[in-house]
Amino acid sequence: MNRPVLVVDFGAQYAQLIARRVREASVYSEIVHHNITAAEVKAKNPLAIILSGGPSSVYEDGSPQLDVEILKLGIPILGICYGFQTLANALGGRVDATGKKEYGATELRVAAAGEILDGQPSEQICWMSHGDQVMQAPEGFEVLASTDTTPVAAFANSEKKIYGVQWHPEVKHSEQGQQVLKNFLYEGAGISPTWNSGNVIAEQVEKIRAQVGDARVICGLSGGVDSAVAAARAVEAGHEVIGVHLALSSNP
Repeated sequence: MNRPVLVVDFGAQYAQLIARRVREASVYSEIVHHNITAAEVKAKNPLAIILSGGPSSVYEDGSPQLDVEILKLGIPILGICYGFQTLANALGGRVDATGKKEYGATELRVAAAGEILDGQPSEQICWMSHGDQVMQAPEGFEVLASTDTTPVAAFANSEKKIYGVQWHPEVKHSEQGQQVLKNFLYEGAGISPTWNSGNVIAEQVEKIRAQVGDARVICGLSGGVDSAVAAARAVEAGHEVIGVHLALSSNP
């Protein structure tokens, strides 16, 4: 069974995209809701955690919050946008609603590479979408990058393996975005890029075999192309081995 990288969804437009980018880096990922507890995270035994962006402010009443006990589990963590601000706030940094917003292509200046910005140019274009700014990094964290508006646009604590970026590395508009994610996964979290979709298919076939034996199964599926193809391939493989039949249905 593949140990996952958990993508914690704070209501981000791009949570699914983050998970996809992780898989494109040959690492298995799963999306979980932001209300997941430390005990539930521990039970999943993840290799790393990525906190997604989101439309809220960390100071708003009812804004999504992270179980702070998760930060004590010793699991490598990367915060993105709102996830970055959530980390800063929870760890004793300072997040302000300055009234200055950054949206779209933004020039980023790298002051220190650390693990996540290693091998990248000192000036690069990244994609921002936020209203609050991290004004001060938590104690023990190194400031890695800044913009004209945001003094702390990325930080790192290599000992704790906790990292954060204000921009969205998952979107193609961020020039070095995928490399940021790869650096976190490979260098920050020490994960080997060995996962591929075939691993999932093999696992699902084994699960089906264990559950149904020689029985017949009908699978009703409504969803996107990626999930339909994966399910079709997995159950078709099961059909060859254990005689499982598939029925696919999708919404028009």
